[in-house]
Amino acid sequence: MIIIHITKLHHYIIYENLYYSRLRKIFFNYSKIIIEYMELKQYFCTEKNILTMSFQLTVVKTGGKIIEDPASLNALLQDFSKIAGYKMLIHGGGRMATELAEKLGVESKMAEGRRITDEETLKIVTMVYAGLVNKRIVARLQASGVDAVGLTGADMNLITSLKRPVKDIDYGFVGDIKSVNSRVLSNLLSQGFVPVLAPLTHDGDGNLLNTNADSIAAETAAALAYDFNVRLIYCFEKNGVLMNENDEKSVIQVLDRELYRQYKNEGMIKDGMIPKLESAFHAHASGVREVVITSVSGLNAGGGTYIQ
Repeated sequence: MIIIHITKLHHYIIYENLYYSRLRKIFFNYSKIIIEYMELKQYFCTEKNILTMSFQLTVVKTGGKIIEDPASLNALLQDFSKIAGYKMLIHGGGRMATELAEKLGVESKMAEGRRITDEETLKIVTMVYAGLVNKRIVARLQASGVDAVGLTGADMNLITSLKRPVKDIDYGFVGDIKSVNSRVLSNLLSQGFVPVLAPLTHDGDGNLLNTNADSIAAETAAALAYDFNVRLIYCFEKNGVLMNENDEKSVIQVLDRELYRQYKNEGMIKDGMIPKLESAFHAHASGVREVVITSVSGLNAGGGTYIQ
């Protein structure tokens, strides 16, 4: 009887030793996995930083007098062609659309710096933005050795928008951006193309919508910030956001939300600068590394107003 119990105890001890041996082995392997995971995590975090530094993307938005004046446009495109790394250009051209509308006898209406777009105006902005302005820019970039491709938001389903609902103002066929197809843009950029986007989007139901170019720049930059280290530059005829619109030396070097609200209430910031700054702040808050408002001369030389 004693021998039987001793035998059972012996088996039990063997079983326990085997169990704990396996447990130690599992624990050891698990610990090893954790260590390897931490090492890999550290490696990929470092690698991601390296990749992010390598994948620099400069998004430039321009419009206004720069688009209208051949010398200013040429200077911009020459400087743009010299930007290293990935890049893309978004343009407006509102004043040219206004001039054509006047020649055709179509009244242009604006509200808070944004164009009210009826059916006839939509035809005009499509001709000007997607046609003359866009293809002129693409042709000149090609002449500078930049493999540019001219697009609207409807092309390749790049940008979809919702027709702006009527509240205090009926903006007509104006789109508020719903989504940006960053995958397609990233693919174009990775293949060496330089997208040139006109300020037109679509609603997915066959309708074009006039869309603010500043908003397109902000939303596009924000969407691409997941894949690139993005710098967004709003390039126009002034040296930056000015304290005094008649004094080019009165540049506000750094502008945050609080100062913006103050200057807006005081009337120093008004008209078309309001939607531009709203877009700039939105981009910065959405992960765009750097947002700058500057002139053609400041595109590569620095300066201008930095958004915080």
